[in-house]
Amino acid sequence: MHKRIAEAFVGEYASGKSENAIYRALSLKKAGGKVTLVDFDIVEPCYTLRPLKQELTELGLNVLAWSTSETFGLGEAGQTILPQARWALRREGHIIVDVGYGADGARALNLLEGSAVDPDLRVVLVLNARRPMTDSAMRIEEYIESMGRVDGIIANTHLADETTPQTVEDGYHIIKEVAKRRNIPIDAISVSQQFNEKYPKFGLDDKELRVLGAFMPRSFW
Repeated sequence: MHKRIAEAFVGEYASGKSENAIYRALSLKKAGGKVTLVDFDIVEPCYTLRPLKQELTELGLNVLAWSTSETFGLGEAGQTILPQARWALRREGHIIVDVGYGADGARALNLLEGSAVDPDLRVVLVLNARRPMTDSAMRIEEYIESMGRVDGIIANTHLADETTPQTVEDGYHIIKEVAKRRNIPIDAISVSQQFNEKYPKFGLDDKELRVLGAFMPRSFW
């Protein structure tokens, strides 16, 4: 019997947390079993999983998210969490939670019933060491402090289309330095499909390399 996986993805704006959450959910689905992907973003509802709900559902995921038609034009009311999402950890199968960015997003996890006591739940921080708030070891440490809880890290350093192997490697070594001091495991390194096609032999420290899709550019509404 496969071990239940429950992960909540957090990170700064444009860190790649949502793409990593989608990748993880689809990978687990491909491996077999039920997977629920949860939209838990109350920070920026205009850039969430909501416009992708139908597409991701057709790919076999159980998506707990509002549909855009249900929230469009509601102003601040559009930032409410789908009621069923609050009890997502009680569902069968794997649970992947896409949390809003920054410390404010991470604090929303308090609204996820059982998040403080669920033995399987891990909070995974996605880091891009080329973003202003996480572009040095010192800033990454400060960022981790602000998040409250981090159980794992994904190194996702990139410069969009201008990303080179050196970009990814430099970011990884900065993140690795902090992870070692904090005793936090690096779960994986993630790159874009475009990067993987240009540099198919890329790899570091035998870490799992996760090749992300490009779902989120279609999620603005």
